[in-house]
Amino acid sequence: MLRIPILSKAKKLIDKYKVNPKSEINGTIFPKISNQKLNSYLKEVADICLIKKNLTFHLARHTFATTVTLTNGVPIETVSQLLGHSRISTTQIYAKVIERKVSDDMTLLKEKLKLKKVN
Repeated sequence: MLRIPILSKAKKLIDKYKVNPKSEINGTIFPKISNQKLNSYLKEVADICLIKKNLTFHLARHTFATTVTLTNGVPIETVSQLLGHSRISTTQIYAKVIERKVSDDMTLLKEKLKLKKVN
């Protein structure tokens, strides 16, 4: 069990589903759906938003871990707990993605600076 302060958008979603009959029957915050059905809904969202990427729940977790938390300075220990990982080594895989991105970005910056120096 973990107590986590939530962001206001998450609170709005929780409030929206608070009185959902399926949630009340199951004793959950949100109605339970299968991973397959969730991915199907994400595909619909991608189609509506003209997103070409194959959106999945796994991709959403990965994006949350990397783009939303780690790149915004949330400590890896906190991210590990938020993702429900029992070992921090599992979460460190996400941190390697961030390190590689930083390296790639710095390589691009070096190239841009070389071009400006030439011009």
